[in-house]
Amino acid sequence: MKNLFDALVLGIVEGLTEFLPVSSTGHLILAGDLLEFDHPSRDVFYIAIQTGAMLAVLWEYRARFFRVDLQLWRNLIVAFIPAAVLGLLAGNFIKSYLFKPVPVALAFIIGGVVILLVDRGKRDARVESTRAMTALDALKVGFAQCFALIPGTSRSGATIIGGMLFGLSRKAATEFSFFLAVPTLIAAGAYDSWKNRQLVSVDDAGMWAVGLVVSFVSAFLVIRWLIRYVATHDFRWFAWYRIAFGLVVLATAWTGAVHWSAS
Repeated sequence: MKNLFDALVLGIVEGLTEFLPVSSTGHLILAGDLLEFDHPSRDVFYIAIQTGAMLAVLWEYRARFFRVDLQLWRNLIVAFIPAAVLGLLAGNFIKSYLFKPVPVALAFIIGGVVILLVDRGKRDARVESTRAMTALDALKVGFAQCFALIPGTSRSGATIIGGMLFGLSRKAATEFSFFLAVPTLIAAGAYDSWKNRQLVSVDDAGMWAVGLVVSFVSAFLVIRWLIRYVATHDFRWFAWYRIAFGLVVLATAWTGAVHWSAS
């Protein structure tokens, strides 16, 4: 029952945070630490709940994904390549040294400050919709996504804020961030699944199913809400949340109020 409860909580965390500029990976690391979630197939479970979030994007934007939209798929391939290459080169180093609560907390704070500096007031956008994006625009967003390899930075935050810096409107940057999650999560999931294939067990199917379904539902609701939100709001509240959350983690680690593992 504990595994199912953990799956429920972590699935909600993944779905709520995957597409917000607050770092799903960082939240999963911290939530997993608090839950003492150290299941043998933990890495495979994380793939399952990320898959649930990715499927929410496919469902919400199925009209564009499942028809021949060559421009969209070209841009996604171009944007995917930089982080894929860097991830293969530096992935082991990042997981060994940065997948820990305190580095994640620092990334939360730094990312929040960056959002406050970039997303200030009304910005003149050169690209108003994802349909107007060129391959060069996509490549620039792809380079911004490289920063998301640092846990706590936020893939969505890096691509949305990076896109806005490079001339995309807030809505276009947010939608393209949703789209880019699909190849990114598929590739990362396939790679990690292959590496951890020995951990796959039918006995864990219930845990995976709970996490995937809950992640899908919560991510779907966030996607619907966020597109409406960015039409009239900036990301400052998310920035302040990141900073406050990071400071709480650092304070609890420093005072010993919470024993963060390997912090």
